Amino acid sequence: MATTQATAGGVLPAVPGGPQGGGVVDRVFTVKARSQRQQIVGRFLHNKVGMTGLVIFVLMLLFGFVGPLIHGVDYGTQNVEAQSVPPGTAGYLLGSDEIGRDELAGLMQGVQRSLFIVVLFVGFSLPLGLLIGALAGYFGKWVDSVLMRLVDLILTVPLLVVLIVVASNFPGSRTPLGVGIILGLFGWLDLARIVRSQFLSLREKEYVEAAHSLGASNSRIIFKHLIPNSLGSLIVWTTLAAANAIILEASLTYLGFGVNGANQTSLGRLVSDGVQAASTRPWLFYFPGITLLIIVLSINLIGDGIRDAFNPGNRRVRA
Repeated sequence: MATTQATAGGVLPAVPGGPQGGGVVDRVFTVKARSQRQQIVGRFLHNKVGMTGLVIFVLMLLFGFVGPLIHGVDYGTQNVEAQSVPPGTAGYLLGSDEIGRDELAGLMQGVQRSLFIVVLFVGFSLPLGLLIGALAGYFGKWVDSVLMRLVDLILTVPLLVVLIVVASNFPGSRTPLGVGIILGLFGWLDLARIVRSQFLSLREKEYVEAAHSLGASNSRIIFKHLIPNSLGSLIVWTTLAAANAIILEASLTYLGFGVNGANQTSLGRLVSDGVQAASTRPWLFYFPGITLLIIVLSINLIGDGIRDAFNPGNRRVRA
């Protein structure tokens, strides 16, 4: 039985099954649909560990690239009257080295060069590892066997030894550009294995079979379906490998096979030069060492945050 509603002008019949009052009921609980990308970004922005690392990394970027514009001192400038002055000396906030170069300017340039090496490393190793891993994991059979045996063969020799051999045979490559390229050409092995394992699992999914049945080419399936679904692993590897590249560059330079050009520096070069003076001029060792550790730590924190954001089963971080 339909009910009636009173109005100022009289009584109007209510619509059967309609809401009381004749108006539209406001939705109290409204859920806005979000894409997967928005959910991942939301989880990362709510991740305290990842955001802490991101803030620290941005501050280091500002220190390395904006700091020289404010500081206004060239690292190559030598002052024979201010050799090995301690931190706090007028005009030398972090002291100077044995030939009178400003340590603060050296740190800023070292951050620039080290991050430049990281960019080169990722730029070379990411495409190589993705290509080798994708071919091995998608096609399998003899392609997988040949490519993975090649990877296993290279992995039998420690990476640092391979880098030393290459750098020793090409002395002209001991610049930030050369070191970055050398690291990139031999830093893709772990990524190839990760991508291969991802593709071996993803190629058996229903959407891949559906794409095959619709006539999609192998390249389309790889680039439109498999790589996007492996994006989480790729980004996490990139962050962790970037931190590892900084440590490898520092190790190479410490052993005498890294950056060694005149007035060319990196954080690894500064640490290497400061080791011998650690007991008498500790600022030459501890300042670049702490800076290197801060950058590596911030990148690792970002990687942890991205890993949690891409993990939909992680309930510690709310989207």
